[in-house]
Amino acid sequence: MQPHPNVRAVQDALAGAAALDGAGQPSTVRLLPDAVHTAAAAAEALGVQVGQIANSLIFDADDAPLLVLTSGAHRVDTAGLAASIGVTRLRRATPEFVRTHTGQPIGGVAPLGHPRPLRTLVDTALEAYPEIWAAGGVPQAVFPTTYAELLRVTAGTPAEVA
Repeated sequence: MQPHPNVRAVQDALAGAAALDGAGQPSTVRLLPDAVHTAAAAAEALGVQVGQIANSLIFDADDAPLLVLTSGAHRVDTAGLAASIGVTRLRRATPEFVRTHTGQPIGGVAPLGHPRPLRTLVDTALEAYPEIWAAGGVPQAVFPTTYAELLRVTAGTPAEVA
């Protein structure tokens, strides 16, 4: 069975960036038996802490996409974040906006593998974990990585987002 095109795009992006997991091995997208639409569900399926899940949230920041990779243990403070990055309006994006800018569905948005690079902020709380897990392009796909790798492969900016 061929992997979903989104999973292939994420795996190709990981390979192209030589992304590593917490053990220093090449990061590989894994398919779970069921979709995991929430950080809690992903953590339970993987047997890890909810804080180790890197939620990929797309925001509409003054009509431009903004990817915020936040710890599953946090909620984004949109007002504080908007002020810190200098935008007047920061709101959760619609499913159509998300798919247009990432090519991926809500619940499966990966940190990479998008049609074009996205401005990305990475929650500094993720640094507390030796390994973190992110979505792999569809709701049942995930991959392991580290905070440093996530910053590197996304060209992300560290940020306090909660």
